[in-house]
Amino acid sequence: EVQLQASGGGLVQAGGSLRLSCVVSGLDFDDYAIGWFRQAPGKEREWAACINSGDSKAYYMDSVKGRFTISRDNAKGTTYLQMSNLKPEDTAVYYCASKIGNGPYEFWGQGTLVTVSS
Repeated sequence: EVQLQASGGGLVQAGGSLRLSCVVSGLDFDDYAIGWFRQAPGKEREWAACINSGDSKAYYMDSVKGRFTISRDNAKGTTYLQMSNLKPEDTAVYYCASKIGNGPYEFWGQGTLVTVSS
């Protein structure tokens, strides 16, 4: 059974930092790209960042560039999202998901809530 377990969310003041983790099991982690998505209250889910398998190249949505850093530890089957200089508009449930190559995101975690107070 494939499982993605997201954790690390919480309440933080604006300007603060959090690190989210996504532990993946049940698949060959090295072969999968991992993405982070977020869904703010009353809004559609949006893609935030992703990291390739192989070359570990990272991509970010414009609003988080320079503030968020995605990384992966293949030995631990874990992807991290380091979030710094958080803003109230970053408040959302954050989800991790996995995909192969250019395919769709196939497996999803349960989400972790990030709340940024002003």
